Amino acid sequence: MRIKKLTAVLLSAVMAVGMLAGCGGSDSGKEETGSVYYLNFKPEVAETWEKIAKDYTEETGVEVKVQTAAAGTYEQTLKSEIAKKDAPTLFQINGPIGLKSWKDYCADLSDTELYGQLLDQSMAVSDEDGVFGIPYVEEGYGIIYNNAIMEKYFALPDKAVDISSAEEIKNFDTLKAVVEDMQAKKADLGIDGVFASTSLKTGEDWRWQTHLANLPIYYEYKDDNVQDKEAVDFKYADNFKNIFDLYLNNSCTEPAKLGSKSVEDSMSEFALGKVAMVQNGNWGWGQVSGVDGNVVKEEDVKFLPIYTGVAGEENQGLCIGTENYFSINSHASEADQKASIDFITWLFNSDKGKAYITNDLGFIAPFNSFTEDEQPTDPLAKEVIRYMSDENLTNVSWNFVSFPSQNFKDMFGADLLSYAQGKMDWNTVKDNMVKNWAEEKAAIAE
Repeated sequence: MRIKKLTAVLLSAVMAVGMLAGCGGSDSGKEETGSVYYLNFKPEVAETWEKIAKDYTEETGVEVKVQTAAAGTYEQTLKSEIAKKDAPTLFQINGPIGLKSWKDYCADLSDTELYGQLLDQSMAVSDEDGVFGIPYVEEGYGIIYNNAIMEKYFALPDKAVDISSAEEIKNFDTLKAVVEDMQAKKADLGIDGVFASTSLKTGEDWRWQTHLANLPIYYEYKDDNVQDKEAVDFKYADNFKNIFDLYLNNSCTEPAKLGSKSVEDSMSEFALGKVAMVQNGNWGWGQVSGVDGNVVKEEDVKFLPIYTGVAGEENQGLCIGTENYFSINSHASEADQKASIDFITWLFNSDKGKAYITNDLGFIAPFNSFTEDEQPTDPLAKEVIRYMSDENLTNVSWNFVSFPSQNFKDMFGADLLSYAQGKMDWNTVKDNMVKNWAEEKAAIAE
């Protein structure tokens, strides 16, 4: 009996081990493959990311899921998704402030091939513990203009300025003189206004509460020789007001209606030739070229720096940098982390991946795996590269990656809308901005 019992116990143990081995074999097979879930930050290229995912899966057999957050909701969406069982394995942080919020979920990428290929490793988001965000694109923004309309203006016999081309605009005073004269002559130029709509719809106002706000913060940081501040003076608030008022008062849309206008609206206005200028970045070319009825020719699409009246701005270039950093979810399985790293490595190293980066996404890639011939050829990307190569200009860095929070940006955007609608005076906008910055920075520190 004892022998039978012992045999039964041993048999049970063998079966249990066999079952565990079977389960382990099945799981390890799944683990070895892994899968990717990418939470995309850029709504304007959502379809392209889905094509990339499909192509990669067909080529490698690795499942890639892409979800895109709505404009202005990325942090909120990431907080929701990261808490789920099937959380994103690949996501994005927007710089050092983003790392403070997400470091517990960011794997160290210092040993990855992609980090090793960065042309400038100081661009990565890192601290003494490792590298947690790899920049995947260099971008630039400024005032996009349609040179065909500008040439039409400069050919007018009664123009109010002495210059004869947009390239001669080197400061705010000249820009203001040209814009206001063009607005007065809009009927002669066949446009509805000089500038496209200043889209201040909630979630669509990032061009002003973030990108335009970068200019005064850049100059304040420069004066203080810092890269971040717990409290700002908004020292260059009046310079912000200079250009913001110019946008509002020389637009195709009345300021009172701007709360309903989107970025898509403004890019469509530019594409259809209704306006001569629009503030946006090189990513906006796809939004122009993709509009049905687009009348703007590639050779006529150019960039001007955003001039605000700061002393010495004649030597200012575009705002160039990135807030796009890949991070890998350290809470994901090792297989999913590896699959995610393999996916982005393929994207920036394989011929097919690089073609997507250059031709479809239009990214200026910051990696040594790209040759000069593999950089984007769309007109706005070429303009960014031209400004980057001009040693006589100082391009404006993207200091908005140090802005306290999305909540801060949203509050500033709401105040800008109230100002545009005549419901808030500028001093209140300025005071609120300073107060909200300090409060949001303090909240992060807690």
